[in-house]
Amino acid sequence: MSEISHQPVAPTQSELHPAGNLIARHRHDDHQLIYVSSGILAIQTELGAWVASPDRAAWIPAGTWHEHRVYGKSSVHVIGFPVHDAPLADTSPTVIAADGLLRELLIACTDPDLTADEAHRIRAVLKDRLPRARVQPLNLPTARDPRLIQACELVIDDLSEPRSLPWLAHNAGASARTLTRLFRTEFGMTYPQWRTNVRVFHAMVLLAEGATVTEAAQRCGWATTSAFVDSFAHTMGQTPGAYRAAASPSSGAAAGGTRRAGGVGVGG
Repeated sequence: MSEISHQPVAPTQSELHPAGNLIARHRHDDHQLIYVSSGILAIQTELGAWVASPDRAAWIPAGTWHEHRVYGKSSVHVIGFPVHDAPLADTSPTVIAADGLLRELLIACTDPDLTADEAHRIRAVLKDRLPRARVQPLNLPTARDPRLIQACELVIDDLSEPRSLPWLAHNAGASARTLTRLFRTEFGMTYPQWRTNVRVFHAMVLLAEGATVTEAAQRCGWATTSAFVDSFAHTMGQTPGAYRAAASPSSGAAAGGTRRAGGVGVGG
């Protein structure tokens, strides 16, 4: 594991990050809320991977190490909360839906030109709204068992290829029954549920980097574009086209980036 830097205070600020930028592992003594008004930010912690995007914000509890990888030119807004003044009770990373009002509050709260009184009032409204935000559960938990780590890597290495559970079991050195149990006990979901989350996760990255809906569908292993649209909408609550319009370079809010959906770990 790479070195984890200690940054006691979680800042409240907005930053513009270029595509492909990596913010190395670090932790704060404060809680932190992370939001991107354009682009996409993949957040890795010891518990798994989460996504901050124009329609969702990530809550990182105090003391949790995290690293960020930027996909597409991204406007990142981070807001720190002292431990004694936490608006959310979650003690593990959580992703929440950012509706129109919450989005504007998150952006306004990080405006560097705010006076102290303005910042106080905006933060007070933000703290009132956050507990009302709907939890968006999409995440990729971190595998611990070496056999499960191997199985996950085999899937992620080529999402375009549908890998059956028996095939994974054979190549990961475990029985299908064992892998089924590991997916349940470590991830709390079935293998098909996990694979759908992985494919949606990587499709989000591809769409943010400018891939078309059809390209994302093909590269993430859906047989048809319509099946991808249905699955993405069911998981994310919006179509991939709508998501792409908000997050991708072609929306005018972000630019550049590679076309590789990488950088998401599955090991501890």
